[in-house]
Amino acid sequence: MPIEKNQVVMFHYSVRDDQGNVIEDSHGGEPNAYLHGHGGVIRGLEEALEGRDAGDTFSVTVTPEKAYGPRKDDALQRMPIKHLVGAKRWKKGMIAQVQTEYGPRHVVVVKVGHKFADVDTNHPMAGKTLTFDIEILEVRAADPEELAHGHVHGPGGHHH
Repeated sequence: MPIEKNQVVMFHYSVRDDQGNVIEDSHGGEPNAYLHGHGGVIRGLEEALEGRDAGDTFSVTVTPEKAYGPRKDDALQRMPIKHLVGAKRWKKGMIAQVQTEYGPRHVVVVKVGHKFADVDTNHPMAGKTLTFDIEILEVRAADPEELAHGHVHGPGGHHH
């Protein structure tokens, strides 16, 4: 069954930056699961997955415009350290999670003071050309509840 809108896709991936360094790798953990056509993965990856089948393995290089966007120079923000989630002690270069009006976001710690930290609100992969190595494990029709919610439930998907 080729991948098309409203199908659930489960896949393993690794992603490399333009120097060839592996940034993320799902092998050894849960595969990723998403509902195709609902913005659950970056646009360049969704376009590359369209029409493929379970069992396919391929590589695709995605430019920032179809990945996490260009870096914004004005994305520095000062916030209370208590709002940073993910570690007890913060150091420059660490990635923290913060709650925003748009839900949880990842930020990069730039400078740590006594009560406040300066963070870069660009996505950690913003401005990067990324190469994904993809292994499609499963393609199935989404169930009505998944379609209503716009995301996958269960392993590798969303948990309520």
